[in-house]
Amino acid sequence: MKLCHRVLTVRIDLLFNVHLMSNLTLSLVSAVAKQIKADYVRNTRRVTATQEKFLLSLLRSAQHTEFGQHYKLTSITSVAQFREQVPVLSYRDYEPYTNRIASGEQNILTPERVIYLNITSGSTGKQKLIPVTKRSRQVRSWLNLASIGFLIEALQRRNLPIGKMLAPVSSRIIGHTEGGIDYGFVSAGDLRLNRRLYRQISAHPLEALQVSDSLTRHYLCLLFALRDRETRGIGATFPILGLQLGNYLETYAEDLIHDLKTGEIAAWLKLEPELRAKLERMWSADPQRAIELRQTLSREGRLTPGTAWNLSAIVTALGGTSDFYLERFPSYFGDTPLFGSLYASSETIFGTCYEFNNEGAILATNGAFFEFIPQDQWQAEQPKTLLPQELTPGSLYRVLVTNYSGLYRYDIKDIVEVLGFYHQTPIIVFRHRQGGVISSTTEKTSEFHAIQVMQRLQQDFNLRLENFCVTLSEHEIPPHYLVNIELGAGDVLSDPQAFIQRFDRYLQEIQPSYAVKRPDPIPAPRLRILAPGSFALLRQRSLQAGVPEAQFKFSHISDNRHLLSALPVEQEILME
Repeated sequence: MKLCHRVLTVRIDLLFNVHLMSNLTLSLVSAVAKQIKADYVRNTRRVTATQEKFLLSLLRSAQHTEFGQHYKLTSITSVAQFREQVPVLSYRDYEPYTNRIASGEQNILTPERVIYLNITSGSTGKQKLIPVTKRSRQVRSWLNLASIGFLIEALQRRNLPIGKMLAPVSSRIIGHTEGGIDYGFVSAGDLRLNRRLYRQISAHPLEALQVSDSLTRHYLCLLFALRDRETRGIGATFPILGLQLGNYLETYAEDLIHDLKTGEIAAWLKLEPELRAKLERMWSADPQRAIELRQTLSREGRLTPGTAWNLSAIVTALGGTSDFYLERFPSYFGDTPLFGSLYASSETIFGTCYEFNNEGAILATNGAFFEFIPQDQWQAEQPKTLLPQELTPGSLYRVLVTNYSGLYRYDIKDIVEVLGFYHQTPIIVFRHRQGGVISSTTEKTSEFHAIQVMQRLQQDFNLRLENFCVTLSEHEIPPHYLVNIELGAGDVLSDPQAFIQRFDRYLQEIQPSYAVKRPDPIPAPRLRILAPGSFALLRQRSLQAGVPEAQFKFSHISDNRHLLSALPVEQEILME
């Protein structure tokens, strides 16, 4: 039976009705998700009409807000008029509005009351406040369920079992604004606002996600999930967190098996007394499961997610910086298929992935109104934009977002590549942030370029890098590229000179502008081999500075010439 959008919206509301949640089962979540996914697919066949309907409905609802009155939204009757009348805006334009919202003022950007404020990670710049309303939460929930629907159908195509998910993301908020609004990171906001749904799909109690200490939270989530033999999926916001989870399981296997056998929760965990009491009431021994895991540990010599569970999928971000870390996934997860879930940020959901091991996401045309700035307009103050149906596969674009969070023609600075079309709707993938480039002169080398080069080099030299970051030298004009690498444990780079020479050659092959400007005016790159533990130290500094663990990601290029200055350099190699 074909369901209209209004019926689907009602079904989403049912998921959050406290009187029905006690009877909601995983199978019902699956059924609703598949129905919502079918509606999502129908919209891919009518992208122009869907986008226009979304925009005009949003503008009608917002016309009496302060923003709506200032930009005369009530007079706008078409997409073309909207693009003509409302300028492209940056966060600097929005900050006065969001500061007033934080102080408690209403009807500023949205007609609905703001119930939460997402803050961006700040890993690529200043943290920003993004309003969350009941309507914006509902749209995000709808898109989350559409993503689950795509995942379920991907599992069924491979005859893989559907089960619960291990996802140790923190649910702790950061605090309250002077206006009494909770604020925190988007992952915590989603968990708190949709907790009843997450209880149905999580392999561990949500109380474990309230733990502040990262190791303790991961340990507890692993512990409860190990007891559940039907855990089928692992969720990690970024691949580096999936590797961290695998490392925790391997490192603390003996402790986890002990707790499964005895029914205890390790005394050494940094666990708040009230939470410990709650979790101990939920915890009980499973000696048989402890025996099974002990046998696996003895047989394999280590305990990994791939051997502890019969996993059906790993849900993690694909595209962007992910590929570098995904190369290490087989050591922990075997050949478990990867699902990218959502291409999303604190500001909006851009699209949902639709099949395993594919980084492309289908644009979420009824989750926001999107415009795209082509490369020849990136330097314009008020650039001309293209609509989704006007994009060209293989091209790069900067994205503008208009949505129910009170963002209008907001320049989020994400650079995406169009991979193709799903019916009439573009399939996009995140490549890098605008400004996420380095230039010795004017060449604009991106993180995507650097990752492609380093992937080749690891294969050529049969090497596993712990991490890397390309920066610029401090004193020379024009500066050298500094290729900062940390070798994996036990790895040795036998020919550093060949490594940096090949880096230079591969970058010229991949990055045409770099090739044109080498060797004049861009000087030869230099290789720096950093001491073991250097990037762990850098990560710790970032977390201490307030970047959330679930949203933390290393930048593989940086124009901050002092970023790595305090890290010990074991060897520096100048290219011959």
